[in-house]
Amino acid sequence: MYEGKTTIAPDVLITIAKLTTLNVPGVSRLCINPPGVYRLFKGKFQEGVRIEVKEDTVYAEIHVVLTKDVNLREVSRNIQQQVSRSISEMVGMPVGGVNVHIEDIDYIRENEA
Repeated sequence: MYEGKTTIAPDVLITIAKLTTLNVPGVSRLCINPPGVYRLFKGKFQEGVRIEVKEDTVYAEIHVVLTKDVNLREVSRNIQQQVSRSISEMVGMPVGGVNVHIEDIDYIRENEA
């Protein structure tokens, strides 16, 4: 048996959450919030995703902009399920919660398309 410890940087968890979220149908992009928003909170925040690890359990806050004509609740639940599954399978850490914040909807005008 090998002795030692594996440490996973919060940026790895953020990258997993970001890439997983962007691959969910209905997600247009991540919402980039001002850095001061999470300055008072613990955890790591980057490009629409905040990760906090408490007692080896991962908690995620994800801020997204969705495409028009999608079911907001369905897309949100899909994000929660996919991010939770990805973190659990790739890193082996339990996920305590994935909160999805829908910040906006992308509408493309007919004359702009």
